[in-house]
Amino acid sequence: MRYTAGMPETRFHLIRHALVEPKARTVFYGAMDVPLCDLALRQDASLFRWLAARLPRPATWVTSNLARTRATAMAIFAAGYPEQPLATEPDLAEQHLGDWQGIAHDALAGMLRHPAHPFWPHAAEEEPPGGESFATVQARVGAVLDRLAEDHAGGEVVIVAHGGSIRAALAHALGLSGHQALAFSVRNLGVTRLERVAADWRVAAVNEEPWTAPDWE
Repeated sequence: MRYTAGMPETRFHLIRHALVEPKARTVFYGAMDVPLCDLALRQDASLFRWLAARLPRPATWVTSNLARTRATAMAIFAAGYPEQPLATEPDLAEQHLGDWQGIAHDALAGMLRHPAHPFWPHAAEEEPPGGESFATVQARVGAVLDRLAEDHAGGEVVIVAHGGSIRAALAHALGLSGHQALAFSVRNLGVTRLERVAADWRVAAVNEEPWTAPDWE
């Protein structure tokens, strides 16, 4: 067994974007570019302050190409984290649901080709017409993580992304199937921390929040 203690760690801090507007939550929005909820941004002010204090400095900041991730990063900066350049990685976007994007939740059941996941509206192997399966999300997110780990070896990387891309990141780190990954509940503004040491991945935290962080006072 390879012993990796003492080797440089590349630390990833993955944050799911803030809550989107109520109208968007009534449909499957997937990779649609929907705005954040103004009321939730105000109500979550203490969470943004916690994130601004909790996240490492210095760090490389990365968002997906969807506006809600950039808006979340800007809200963290406004809450006290020094504003940083934001690199954009389109392959960190949420799962593209193709023809399903924009349909009401109760309209999906009749379109499924596989039994729904116990904790998700559709199975990991479902490939919506014109869209992508969760396996495709896993492949593109995993490739981004590996590249960022190489480019920023031994450093800190903050990623503002989506529930789907964070589940895909956990699947990549742990070698999980898509079915297993969809069992993770990923909270808005929760922090998932991954560490890569040499070629190995470790999960340090999932859904870290002020009341779960051991070193927060």
